[in-house]
Amino acid sequence: MTTIPTRRRVAALRLALISGAAMLALPAYAQEATALPPVQISSDPTSGTTLDRSEIERSSARSSDTAETITRIPGVDAFGAGGVSSLPTIRGLDSGRVSILVDGVSIDEVCPNNMNPPLSYTHPQTVESVSVLTGVTPVSMGGDSIGGAISVNTADPQFAGPDGTLVTGRASAFYRSNGDDFGGAANVTVATDSISLTYDGSYTQSENHEGGGNAGIVRSSEYAKTDHSLTFGALTGLGLFTLRGGIQRAPYEGFPNQYMDMTDNRSWFLNGRYQGYFGWGDVDLAVHYRDTDHEMNFLDDKGGTASGGMPMLGEGHTAGYRLGVSLPVSSRGTIRLGSEFHHQWLTEWWPPVPGNMMMGPNSFININDANRDRLGSYAEWEAQWSDALSTTIGLRNDQLWMNTGDVAPYGTGMMQMADVAAAAAFNAADRERHDSNWSGSALLEWDAAKGFAFELGYAHKVRSPNLYERYAWGRGSMASRMIGWFGDGNGYVGNLNLDPERADTVSAAVTFSGAGDMPWSLRISPYYTHVADYIDVVKLAELTDMMGMPTGFVQLQFANREARFYGLDVSGAVELLRTDAGSRLTLDASASWLHGDNLADDDPLYHQMPFNASLGLHYAGDNGFDGHLELQAVADKNRVDLTRNEPPTDGYVLANIGAGYTVDGFRLGIDVSNLFDSEYALPLGGVSLGDFKATGTLRPVPGRGRSFNVSLSKSF
Repeated sequence: MTTIPTRRRVAALRLALISGAAMLALPAYAQEATALPPVQISSDPTSGTTLDRSEIERSSARSSDTAETITRIPGVDAFGAGGVSSLPTIRGLDSGRVSILVDGVSIDEVCPNNMNPPLSYTHPQTVESVSVLTGVTPVSMGGDSIGGAISVNTADPQFAGPDGTLVTGRASAFYRSNGDDFGGAANVTVATDSISLTYDGSYTQSENHEGGGNAGIVRSSEYAKTDHSLTFGALTGLGLFTLRGGIQRAPYEGFPNQYMDMTDNRSWFLNGRYQGYFGWGDVDLAVHYRDTDHEMNFLDDKGGTASGGMPMLGEGHTAGYRLGVSLPVSSRGTIRLGSEFHHQWLTEWWPPVPGNMMMGPNSFININDANRDRLGSYAEWEAQWSDALSTTIGLRNDQLWMNTGDVAPYGTGMMQMADVAAAAAFNAADRERHDSNWSGSALLEWDAAKGFAFELGYAHKVRSPNLYERYAWGRGSMASRMIGWFGDGNGYVGNLNLDPERADTVSAAVTFSGAGDMPWSLRISPYYTHVADYIDVVKLAELTDMMGMPTGFVQLQFANREARFYGLDVSGAVELLRTDAGSRLTLDASASWLHGDNLADDDPLYHQMPFNASLGLHYAGDNGFDGHLELQAVADKNRVDLTRNEPPTDGYVLANIGAGYTVDGFRLGIDVSNLFDSEYALPLGGVSLGDFKATGTLRPVPGRGRSFNVSLSKSF
């Protein structure tokens, strides 16, 4: 069994609450911390949105998935995967096309189903802030991507005042009724005026949750995960030195829309950073290393592993550096120069299953000693032409080298002939690839008048294929169905002849605002993206069962196509009430409309979110009380990718309500998500393969039903 029996769960919950209470009781030796000025290596356009600690905390009452906490931002969505491993999309472009940085470092997948994406190595309760840029991104914010950018940050090192000592931190615990989900987190900093040491840790666990209404149990939705890190900071006359290392362990995580589940993921990392401030400019240098061991098999809902199941093992290493130099060239101009190197190494093999003629007698070598190395460099000029007008213009080049070793099928039996032929052809081919990718961006920001601001951006960005898009070679039905992070049940085959994607994006934003007794703002953001050589799919064959009958799933191959995306994001807020004592009542709203086309086939693209809108009423009282009421509406999803048999979904409306009270650093929060227990299907969730395995009925993945959520935290 992969789930913890009831008595053990209760004991674990008690232990978590007792530990949390012990942390909450720590004395507050803290004095005022010394804030460090940030190094402005990359620009921060006003079109970006940053969620701070308080906003993340409110969202984390409902979910331990960092990707889910940012879906409240217009234009940002996430398609369902595991309970802590959703894959974000920005304006129709999925996570592989978006720049995702965790403490300034990109994290590579070590899984053919992308079960360990970058944001799965974070936890909302230990994240300090999340910044999201949905529009044009400056070249200094990273290469090898064609979409927006997501940057997740833990807290910078804190230091005490002169000759002082600082002890500060935060502890939290939570419980969610739907899925019997519980966990907690702790953050503790001990520092002098020059040395800082911080511990961050978290644990979360859930059983299968229930869908809304009459949807019943959503099988293969259980998970468990723990993260721990230590951060050492030294403030010297030369600048700030930071060393951060940590470990993550996810002993199991079910995936409702995949054939496989994650049965273990172990990862450790070590990052170093230097930030220096000089009369001639600023320097920011970071180096990083990560080691990951990944295992997949079947959890109980999909048959368990008592008979061996189908083990799939992966090992990956990443290493590199990021260097940025900021040079003031005038009182109103800054030049930024940067260089970065990112090395990815991956091996993946599927051990034989004793007694199984199809999965033996040898290991299936899916990816063998593959490497993907990228060397990037950029130059960027930011000019402040006046107090109201600024521009940022940049040029970037990324050199990519990819290669991999020979592969092998399970064996040479009759049932393995498709993979035998595919392996022979793959091994005989030239697999070494080199891409030289040029990118550029230009942004203009203009505060045209009081209460009116305008932004305009253009970017040409290039992204090379990932290792699986180029090197997944299996042609057998089973082998190809083990590849793919799309949740559609189809099989995927790589393509050695893929070219890099080349995207041209125009993005604008107009912001209106007003002051007075009821301050308000309205932001309207249209955009258009055309992608040449967009990596989509072409159909190879219908997948059949052992009797030769169609299964309803197809085998697809990655292929360069042509795509376009256009849409509109709208957001606004108005302050309805503000008292002299500081209480505030705010109404905010947002809406997003997206249209994505495969121009090669004149069909809709996969994983395109239908029209959606939200409305929120938020109260922050001067007496420590806060509350919120939120409504979310999603339209019918009728534009679906017929090539992948994407299911349509009906529209729905969800309501969430919650309140909290803070006193002496303690905060108690009570939240009800999906208040009316509405039944709905996730528009980007794919098909529920966990349920299909158990019942034989194929349906879209149901959305989560009503959950009563309680959280307790203490800052000291």
